Amino acid sequence: MFCWISSIELRVNSRHDKKMQPLIHIHGQSDAAAAPCTAHPQPENLTLVEKEESLLRILARLDSVIVALSGGADSAYLAWAAHRALGPRALSVTAVSPSFAEHDRAIVAQFIAQTNLRHEFVDTHEMENPAYRANASDRCFFCKDELFSVLDTLAKKQFFAAVAYGVNADDTLDFRPGHRAATEHHVVAPLLDARLHKSEIRELSQRAGLSTWDRPASACLASRLPYGTEVTPERLALVARGEEALRRLGFLQFRVRLHDRLARVEIAPDEMPRALAPEMAALIARQLKQAGFVYVALDLEGYRQGSLNEVLPPRL
Repeated sequence: MFCWISSIELRVNSRHDKKMQPLIHIHGQSDAAAAPCTAHPQPENLTLVEKEESLLRILARLDSVIVALSGGADSAYLAWAAHRALGPRALSVTAVSPSFAEHDRAIVAQFIAQTNLRHEFVDTHEMENPAYRANASDRCFFCKDELFSVLDTLAKKQFFAAVAYGVNADDTLDFRPGHRAATEHHVVAPLLDARLHKSEIRELSQRAGLSTWDRPASACLASRLPYGTEVTPERLALVARGEEALRRLGFLQFRVRLHDRLARVEIAPDEMPRALAPEMAALIARQLKQAGFVYVALDLEGYRQGSLNEVLPPRL
């Protein structure tokens, strides 16, 4: 099994050149988004409080850190923990591009207002990369490569020692080419090093009073386009309008997958009965057609992460 090694043990060249150099070399990196491994795995039998204490110790070892904050439960909790461990030496940064929905940006702004974290919005330009727009199965690599390049530049400019992102112990189970980009940029993964799982992050976030503790899983808008369908601002905007329509109808966990002019709507299983009610089904169709779709279909398998990966060949 291929793996990449996440380590928070970093060597700083000098006070004015805080370029990260991992003490552990990475071997056997797969081009197909290898599954992460921790450099210093924590025992699985730690209590939740002990895991949080471990996370804070991991973060406190860093001289300073930039946290990639998307506004999801994982990155929000990591940003909060980094602020708690490092205070103003932690900076949360949110990348803005056509693939980042306005709804997600509003969530981030609300979270920052509630927590008073040190934070910046930055622009990323993955849309300028033909390899990203081509939307092959490794699209996420090019997106994350752009993100981490921008954060690397910011870290160097502002003398931050490390860049971190919110991959957790459950994220090894899905196809995620972005992990390879994180490895190549020496991005650290404190949640993974602390062996924190998604459910544990949600519980700790709730205990900390974070509004993001129960936020439904989210991903960039490009993840709604089947592989091989070119990523364009127009298609991303269409998906965003469709999902905003579902949000206004009161649905919580969903995806609008774009297939040419058809919207394939995935609804969480516990919300499916409401979606299947004749009046609601008709309303969903009407709202999504008003958003710009020609045809609307409800996926009877419901919402599941990575459904577009079902067309990929099995990984060894």
